[in-house]
Amino acid sequence: MDKLVITGPNKLTGEVAVSSSKNATLPILAATILFPQRIEFRSLPELSDIKFFVQILESLGAKSEGELDQKIIDTSEINHTKADYDLVRKMRASVLVLGPLLSRFNKAEVSLPGGCAIGTRPVDIHLTALEKMGAKIDIEKGYIIASCSKLIGANIKLEFPSVGATENIMMAAVWAEGQTIIDNAAQEPEIVDLANFLREFGVDIDGAGTSKIIIEGKKFESFKPRDVSYKIIGDRIEAATYIIAGLMTNSQITIKDFHPKHIDFVLEVLEKMGAKLELGEDFVTTFPSGRLRGVKVDTAPFPGFPTDVQAQLMAIMGVSDGISYIRENIFENRFMHVPELVRMGMDVELDKSSAVIEGVESISAAPVMCTDLRASAALVLAALVADGATHIGRIYHLDRGYARLCDKLKSLGAKIERVKDQ
Repeated sequence: MDKLVITGPNKLTGEVAVSSSKNATLPILAATILFPQRIEFRSLPELSDIKFFVQILESLGAKSEGELDQKIIDTSEINHTKADYDLVRKMRASVLVLGPLLSRFNKAEVSLPGGCAIGTRPVDIHLTALEKMGAKIDIEKGYIIASCSKLIGANIKLEFPSVGATENIMMAAVWAEGQTIIDNAAQEPEIVDLANFLREFGVDIDGAGTSKIIIEGKKFESFKPRDVSYKIIGDRIEAATYIIAGLMTNSQITIKDFHPKHIDFVLEVLEKMGAKLELGEDFVTTFPSGRLRGVKVDTAPFPGFPTDVQAQLMAIMGVSDGISYIRENIFENRFMHVPELVRMGMDVELDKSSAVIEGVESISAAPVMCTDLRASAALVLAALVADGATHIGRIYHLDRGYARLCDKLKSLGAKIERVKDQ
């Protein structure tokens, strides 16, 4: 098992390109199930989750060619509709194969998914929606077993704007009979990217990026293969993480190859804290801004402050002036990074779903352990400014969401090494 050793404090310089969005790539890979043909992807992110998802597609009978920087997926010969536990247990997003399998084959058997232990993320909202579209669903021996004679378009109002449920319904609706309307839909940029991918195949879909999405179902028999070469949007969460790294280290760095509008709320909060930033069409440059000041933040579905940046924001709050407040409204167990940050000298008090952070002048290196993906990023950020060598264990969590993290930070001048954990 590997660990990271980061010796701080660091000063960064240069530019870094973010990878394609993990959270956009996963549903788009699932959507390939819908279209029996070869599809080319340019620059898929080099992440363990992406490799696992390709393995899931291959287990269903899909073929893949090439490396992730130019990957061909061919789902024309899919001959299985069961996603086995051994693969699905590795990540929660694997439930996204449910909608497209049902839409194309009228049946699916998917193991109840695993993933980060950051709170309950029930699939009930997915299943209830698919039942409204005519699917019969049973849970047997840890598997979701779904079948239908034909999915039928429906009016579906989500009780919560779940990203995964919105994506599953969008894909299920492609070959459903009639019109499907999703009310209270998730509005994240990853939803828009999935819609753009579906449109490449002639899918009639409107409203992506708003709270109401309308999909006109088509007959599968009418499908005709097309030449499709698709590039997925840049990862807004990775971008936000590097922006915070630049600000925490009081450095001038440029983060490129993403849409700054996708993190408007994050940038607004950082500027409120005193951050000096330059925004371009596809980049953000950080400038030395000194110690930032405390702020109050509530996480919320897009376009609010993303829960996936909450841990990273806490890291910079911990070395800012004054008192900051965070209320976590999405996941009930997303403060697992707090004990590790406290080990490094940060002052954080928890009260159920809220955290009070009193900024300190400096923090010190300590042995710490990753607990989930974004918590791990917070530890890396803290290590960049801590005095001494911080050893970060269980970095397989980082490998799920940050492509070539060590190489990218090294290119900016960080003192970071990936070594075997003895």
